[in-house]
Amino acid sequence: MIRVVVADDQALVRAGCRALFETENDIEFVGEAETGSAALEVVRAARPDVVLMDIRMPDLDGLEATRTITTDPRLADVRVLILTTFALDEYVFEALRAGASGFLLKDADPEDLVRAVRVVAGGEALLSPAVTRRLIAEFVARPERLGASPASLEELTDREREVLSLVAMGLSNDEIAAELVISPATVRTHLNRVMMKLGAGNRAQLVVIAYEARLVAPGRRD
Repeated sequence: MIRVVVADDQALVRAGCRALFETENDIEFVGEAETGSAALEVVRAARPDVVLMDIRMPDLDGLEATRTITTDPRLADVRVLILTTFALDEYVFEALRAGASGFLLKDADPEDLVRAVRVVAGGEALLSPAVTRRLIAEFVARPERLGASPASLEELTDREREVLSLVAMGLSNDEIAAELVISPATVRTHLNRVMMKLGAGNRAQLVVIAYEARLVAPGRRD
């Protein structure tokens, strides 16, 4: 059973999620919160598998709440899925860096929301290629957001850099395998090594690192 908490300052959003999840046999709605601080209390008490986290909330925003959750060893098994609007909330990029497992648009279809919860609960990052490119492109286009290439990037092999670049472009493991003519299992091995070397907690953080290090650029495929 996948246990879910919804943190959003809009009562309608929380009620909608509750009604939706109550129709699913494998998902249990275990709590809700309308502020960031309240979300932390609920998460610590309920220990859910997934938290649907809004960004703009009173008291404590979703970014700080996400960072607190992902850096707490006691909540290591809790995954955070950011809820955002199509207008590109400027904090989403930082939320991914803070350890969120992905993001979902608030106007997503109900079946997409359910699928997103299952994907994130399964340990994967939810990174729709089209939405990811649009989001990351928006932020990396701003020079002040580009950081220096991490020193650990130099530890990557050429093949690991290739895999990292393809991940940043939104390709799935199967698509990367086809692109590089290797097996999906080999792709997973490379990804595990890349995450270990770069200190990334999930696929979402790899995307951020790749763009900040300028391994790839929006709309360009090397």
